[in-house]
Amino acid sequence: MMRFILPFVVFLVLSVFLYIGLGRDPREVPSPLIDKPAPAFSLPLLHDAKKQFATEDMKGQVWLLNVWASWCGACKDEHPVLMDLAAQKIVPVMGLNYKDKREDGEAVLRKSGDPYALTIFDADGKVGFDYGVYGVPETYVIDKQGVIRDKIIGAVTPQNLRDRILPLVAELNKK
Repeated sequence: MMRFILPFVVFLVLSVFLYIGLGRDPREVPSPLIDKPAPAFSLPLLHDAKKQFATEDMKGQVWLLNVWASWCGACKDEHPVLMDLAAQKIVPVMGLNYKDKREDGEAVLRKSGDPYALTIFDADGKVGFDYGVYGVPETYVIDKQGVIRDKIIGAVTPQNLRDRILPLVAELNKK
């Protein structure tokens, strides 16, 4: 009898873990950077390699860092949402063109419109690596002190913009 009970108990425990795992959203990967200072960087701008942007330039402001690339299909899906957000002028959105060719990134923004206050060029992906980018697009909400407060994996949608990003930005701007 005991030889049947032990395998049954093991089966039940494994079933519980499987049930919990399948119930999670795979896009909700917790970031170890939440509530930690955003990794500092200084990179050239996409449109002007002679000019630099550094995270220090945004101290005192709540801002979004949107990691994107010209070769990214989901980035094309989120682009109209970012264009609408830019038109509202609620929060500055900085683009981080990730592991891309400069001319390809510039062509996308010329063709589709440019929702970014400015776009930083991360050709080798080093800054993306420092931020823990799994894939593009990803968007980070960064507070006035330069601390990452949220990370959105995947495309920004009207729903997560309305229900998650904008309420957090409003709360952070009150502080």
